[in-house]
Amino acid sequence: MKQNSDFKISNLGKATIKSPIILSNVHGDNIVNYVSDDEFILQNITISEREHISKDDILEKAGPREKIFFDPTKVNAGIITCGGLCPGLNDVIRSIVMTLWYRYNVKRIFGIRYGFKGLLPEFNLPVINITTDMVSDIHQQGGTILGSSRGSGDRVDEILDSIERMNLNILFVIGGDGSQRGARDIANEAIKRGLKLSVVGVPKTIDNDLNMIQKTFGFETAVSEAVKAVAAAHVEAKAAQNGIGMVKVMGRDAGFIAAYTALAQNDVNYVLIPEVPFHLDGYNGLYTHLEQRLKNRNHAVILVAEGAGQNLLKRNNNTDASGNKKLGDIGTYLQDAITSHFKSKQIETTLKYIDPSYMIRSAPANPNDSLFCERLGSNAVHAAMSGKTNMLISCINDVLVHLPIEQAVKQKKRIDPESPLWRDVLEATGQPVVMTNASVVE
Repeated sequence: MKQNSDFKISNLGKATIKSPIILSNVHGDNIVNYVSDDEFILQNITISEREHISKDDILEKAGPREKIFFDPTKVNAGIITCGGLCPGLNDVIRSIVMTLWYRYNVKRIFGIRYGFKGLLPEFNLPVINITTDMVSDIHQQGGTILGSSRGSGDRVDEILDSIERMNLNILFVIGGDGSQRGARDIANEAIKRGLKLSVVGVPKTIDNDLNMIQKTFGFETAVSEAVKAVAAAHVEAKAAQNGIGMVKVMGRDAGFIAAYTALAQNDVNYVLIPEVPFHLDGYNGLYTHLEQRLKNRNHAVILVAEGAGQNLLKRNNNTDASGNKKLGDIGTYLQDAITSHFKSKQIETTLKYIDPSYMIRSAPANPNDSLFCERLGSNAVHAAMSGKTNMLISCINDVLVHLPIEQAVKQKKRIDPESPLWRDVLEATGQPVVMTNASVVE
């Protein structure tokens, strides 16, 4: 479905300074080219015969510009990591620092500690003067050398006061939708104050649920780590009479990790995600299908996303520091519920439950993610140095582009239950098309 979107990127002013990066403007001379602001990528490559392409369908292509806005000798750049941990955070930090230092000769680079808290005086968190020596090997480590935290991004006036005191020209915000909302508000307030501050986001969410973004870093590593947990659950299940292996993975609002893991490890029989409701009891509930599976195959593997089945749990209105609703633990709930069900029917089962969530979050990025992080970080620097602001680096149709932050945070990206992706999951698992009693597809 086509979205009504405005892809115009904000600029701090006209870029008039010759870039220190020596590239070419001539195509066909075997020299890497600059990217022009007149180069665009189609947002949606699917188009009907009667549709026409307008400016609302195209996005700026990311990459180094021939003319930049900031004088590199006068730039003070800040880097901040916000929200939960995710594989690849250190890789992005390293890429930003290396590109600033070696490509633009920017040497005043400041690491802001523990998310937006590092910009609030009350926490008394000193900044880090980052050099290339400090970041040369950090891509081999999980986590973030800067530390991270949730929340505080709504304290825009105080944050901007700190940014002014630090004399920052550029702020790189590495974080998910809550963090990028903070980045958007900081960028907007900076414009109101007349500050020439470039705010560029690098989208980070392990759930891969940011709107209009094909892929976020850390997602591929999360899938590769989740596959190991599913393999272990499968071994445990097959080794027991009526063995059930169950794995819970991340996925607060979207089940992408669960779906891709099931496709990558074809040992899963039931995938439960937030986008697709399911019942436990009844003629078409999970219990009925699970009983039949054990009768036919003597084992089963269940993969559940953390946001699935929340309607089964006790409701609460509590939120975390980022404003996200706190979820009930669907994994332990299902563990107890499935065990009790089979016990009540006097069917002996052995259920092994694995929750690898924090092991996955803290893992170093795998090679594919490391490559992706390198490209995201370097292109974030190119955008910032050319004076672009209130935007993030996005991957759309396998091309890196500039995307206004507003478009990324306006809604969550979720799995469409009618999509080819979910169809492929159903085919790989063999689970019913629906597992609710009110609507059964024959």
